[in-house]
Amino acid sequence: MIQLEGITKSFGSLQVLKGIDLMIEKGEVVSIVGPSGAGKTTLLQIMGTLDKPDAGRIVIEGTEVNRLREKELSAFRNKHIGFVFQFHQLLPEFTALENVMIPALIQGVSAGEARRQALEMLEFLGLKERSGHKPAELSGGEKQRVAVARALINRPAVVLADEPSGSLDTRNKEELHRLFFDLRDRLGQTFVIVTHDEGLAQQTDRTIHIVDGKILSDSSQDSSQNSSLDSTQDATSAPTLDSAE
Repeated sequence: MIQLEGITKSFGSLQVLKGIDLMIEKGEVVSIVGPSGAGKTTLLQIMGTLDKPDAGRIVIEGTEVNRLREKELSAFRNKHIGFVFQFHQLLPEFTALENVMIPALIQGVSAGEARRQALEMLEFLGLKERSGHKPAELSGGEKQRVAVARALINRPAVVLADEPSGSLDTRNKEELHRLFFDLRDRLGQTFVIVTHDEGLAQQTDRTIHIVDGKILSDSSQDSSQNSSLDSTQDATSAPTLDSAE
C-alpha cells in the first residue's frame, strides 16, 4: 500500500528525517509514536504528499508519487488519501453535510451525487440527524466524526491521522479509536496514526517508534525491542471501548 525508501528531510540546518525506510500493508492500522520533535508529523505529511522529501522514494498503491507533477499530485491526493487532524479543521460557515461534500466536489462529482454520498457517510457514522448543523453547534466528538466522514467520502485507500483524539475527552477519544478499527474492518481502509496515546498505540496492528528522525523499532519486525520499550513506558492494558453512539 505504502512504501518509503531512504526518506530524508531538513529544515535549514536541522535534519528532521534521516533515511526512513517503511512499508505499510493494505488494511493495517499502524501507529507512529515517539517524543516531540522526533519527526512524526513531518513523516506523515510526506507520506500524505503534503510535503516533499529532500531525498527518497514514495510509492502509494503502485504509483511513485514524488514523480508526479503538482496538478497530478493534487488529484492523486484527493482521490487516494484522507486526512484527519487533531483539530477538525471544518469550515465554520458550512454545515456538517457541506463540509463532508467538499472533497467529492473537488474530485468533480456532481453536487447531487456529492450530497447523496455525504449523507450516506454521515448516516454510517451516526450523524445523519446532525447533517444540517454547523461546527459551532456540534460537540467535540461530533466534529471529529464529521472530519472522519470528510476524509472517507472519496473512499481513499489510506487515511492519515495526526493526533486525531488529542483534543477529545476520554469518552469521545475511546469512541473515535473504536471507529478507526470498525472502518478498517468494514471498508478496508488502511490507517496510519501519529499519536501520543499509549492506549491507542497498544491496540494498533503495528507500532512504529521514531526517535531523532530514525525508526527505532517496528513492533511487527522487532518484538523484543518493542517489548523493552513498552516496559519503560509503564505500559497498561488497552482500555475497553464503548460502542459509538
